[in-house]
Amino acid sequence: MIAKNFSLLFYPKKGKKIVRTEPQPLYMRITVDGIPKEISVGRKWFLDRWNTKAGRAIGTKEEVKALNAYLDTFQAKVYEARRQLVEAGREVSSEAIKNLLTGGKEKPRMLMEIFRLHNEQMKALVGGEYSAATLERYETSFKHTESFLGWKYSVQDMDIKKLDFEFVSDYEFWLKSERRCNHNSAIKYISNFRKIVNRCIRNGWLERDPFAGFKMNKREVIRDFLSEEELDRIANKRFHSERLGQVRDIFLFCCFTGLSYADVKKLKRTEISSGVDGDQWIFTSRQKTEEPSRVPLLPIALQIIEQYKDHKNCKLGNKVLPVFSNQKMNAYLKEMADVCGIHKHLTFHIARHTFATTVTLSNGVPIESVSKMLGHKNLRTTQHYAKILDRKVSEDMQLLRQRFLTKSKGIMQ
Repeated sequence: MIAKNFSLLFYPKKGKKIVRTEPQPLYMRITVDGIPKEISVGRKWFLDRWNTKAGRAIGTKEEVKALNAYLDTFQAKVYEARRQLVEAGREVSSEAIKNLLTGGKEKPRMLMEIFRLHNEQMKALVGGEYSAATLERYETSFKHTESFLGWKYSVQDMDIKKLDFEFVSDYEFWLKSERRCNHNSAIKYISNFRKIVNRCIRNGWLERDPFAGFKMNKREVIRDFLSEEELDRIANKRFHSERLGQVRDIFLFCCFTGLSYADVKKLKRTEISSGVDGDQWIFTSRQKTEEPSRVPLLPIALQIIEQYKDHKNCKLGNKVLPVFSNQKMNAYLKEMADVCGIHKHLTFHIARHTFATTVTLSNGVPIESVSKMLGHKNLRTTQHYAKILDRKVSEDMQLLRQRFLTKSKGIMQ
């Protein structure tokens, strides 16, 4: 790793009491990317016989020539140390050069210190570049890594140079055995940890990637969604509790717009306006990825918006719907499922999956359009939601069957 800025300076170091007739100790200052380190060169010289700009002694006598030649040699050693660091793929820093010249040991870079700094920097960017949920995942990953170090090595921190394939493999085992994480959850935490390792590699602090050869494939998960019959059952159910009716409406709104809990909670009235077709659309950005999401509003979604336009909580915060806290919503969804006789664990993820499958894909909406409405960065993400229903497959095959029947009749005639 080559430094952006590098400078070298020889100078006489002035003491507290300067006697100009007495020689002062000479030092060399190496500065890399604004970070200086001083090294004594083991010589002394007079202040009034020193060229500050050139960083050399002034004069023609043999003692001057000998000193300057010595300084030239010292300077050559600095450049040689710098070259060695570059060739070895190590970080070029003033401290690393000094250690090579003096035989001192480079200060070890500690894993949890680097991880902590990463999370502190991420925290400062929450609300801009990162979401609070992303920070929470990395803080959880930090705690898991710290606990793993204590479990395997009985330490609170360790030199990053000790990271190897065994460390990563044992970390995965620990997450699955001690923390009881399922495979995909364990891979998520490992993925968060890998970001820290990649930072170390890019900075030149690690020569080898401990993840080399480690497989991080997630397993395919069957994502649940509601059928059209189940959607109708929820929509047509009359609740005695106003609270459950409100939760039902918010859940249905997500089923017919594809919005996540976080996105529907923050949705403002100003984010609903006329689209290119003159109808009402949602124009928002996903809280998770900050990707734009534009969704034409279906009749049932428009009815729900109209129903809550005068709700006091909506008026107060300029919000489209009065959304409860995540914890309350999940508890109420479970209660709602029981009342409706639906034996599925209802979540807002299910609402999003339902929009992708039952509402859009199964009714012939192209996956590219669904992907755009969901605010996905790429089509591959949408394909995880795209469980085409048997009914849609049946309809498509009926069309194909009819085409072959028509074709065969023409041949028979």
